[in-house]
Amino acid sequence: MNSKILIVEDEAKLREVLCDYFRSKGDLPVEAEDGRQALQLLDENEFDAVLLDIMMPGLDGLNVCRAVRGTNDVPIIFLTALSAEEDKLLGYELGADDYVTKPFTMSVLYAKTMALIKRNRKNVLSGDRMEAGGITLELSRRKVFAGKTEVALTPKEYALLRCLMQNKNLVMSREQLLVKCWGYDYEGESRAVDTHIKRLREKLGPCSGCIKTVIKAGYKLEG
Repeated sequence: MNSKILIVEDEAKLREVLCDYFRSKGDLPVEAEDGRQALQLLDENEFDAVLLDIMMPGLDGLNVCRAVRGTNDVPIIFLTALSAEEDKLLGYELGADDYVTKPFTMSVLYAKTMALIKRNRKNVLSGDRMEAGGITLELSRRKVFAGKTEVALTPKEYALLRCLMQNKNLVMSREQLLVKCWGYDYEGESRAVDTHIKRLREKLGPCSGCIKTVIKAGYKLEG
């Protein structure tokens, strides 16, 4: 099965080499040249793994990892010239799965990436379901069903739905949802939540009625 890999690296030549190598193995690499672009791609797509440079201008890899881990369990491998023990410990503390120091061997990086993907795919837990209001989430597979119909959600829509289901019958403010589902200092308005909730309701169809708007307070999912 082909794997979809997000490669986040500000050095264009290295990014090209990495993409060419993974493509030659039959995988589907997607490029991001900085942290902001990486977060946008992760918001709109599902990936099997992320190869993440740490030292990037603007939003660095550490902050990208911190943001991603607020909503996504995708395997992350740091690619960096930082080799001090404290740097590695910080990377693991933020949620990275592995740490590869530059320069590295492509074959070793590839083997590490495939091992993490394989482990992640096998990590299916018993009782790995959430159900409420006719909606079912299969957490390990990140699958969503409205009744018996599978629904395709963006990662942000999925994160919002999961958060509402985890806090069933509790009112969640827009600010709480931003913190839990965006996972970083959002530079826009909290009304962004309204836009995503609207799209979520449209996709859930007949099951969308369980997501209630609480005037001047936020949203809740009734189960």
